[in-house]
Amino acid sequence: MKYIKLLFLLLSLTSFAQETKVGTIDIDFVLSKMPEIKGVDQQVQDYKKGLENELQKKIEDFQLKVSAYKADEANLTINQKQVRQDSLVNLENDITKFQQNGNQLILIKQEEFMQPLYTIVGDALEKIAQAGGYTQVLLRDNSVVYVDNRFDLTIAVLKELGIEVKPED
Repeated sequence: MKYIKLLFLLLSLTSFAQETKVGTIDIDFVLSKMPEIKGVDQQVQDYKKGLENELQKKIEDFQLKVSAYKADEANLTINQKQVRQDSLVNLENDITKFQQNGNQLILIKQEEFMQPLYTIVGDALEKIAQAGGYTQVLLRDNSVVYVDNRFDLTIAVLKELGIEVKPED
């Protein structure tokens, strides 16, 4: 009876192992070959320029208010000086926060612009994986220790998207 259970267990594991097929994909490489990536890069650059212009306006506004404060300082009461100084400190803090959050805002916007490309790649990958009988697909990056290139779906996905890849790539 024990032998039958052991045999059944081994057969189950063997059939499970045969049903699992794992592939990999280099998403960054696929995205870099897509012609739409140039449009995304341009959108990100435009957004970045907009943020830089907004920051420059904040800095100019701050400098004008500092100049006005210095010009009026002799004629202001203590309370008026305190109110203006608090206002200047708040503006300076706002500029600092804006600078610190700028990179995060750019990354968020870049992800937003990239989302349609991820969807396109995901749809193509799904077709390739289903056609090839893959049960799992891993991202090919530094966390993957070994990959047999026969199971790399990157080129197949690029072909599905209609993108030609040169052999040297």
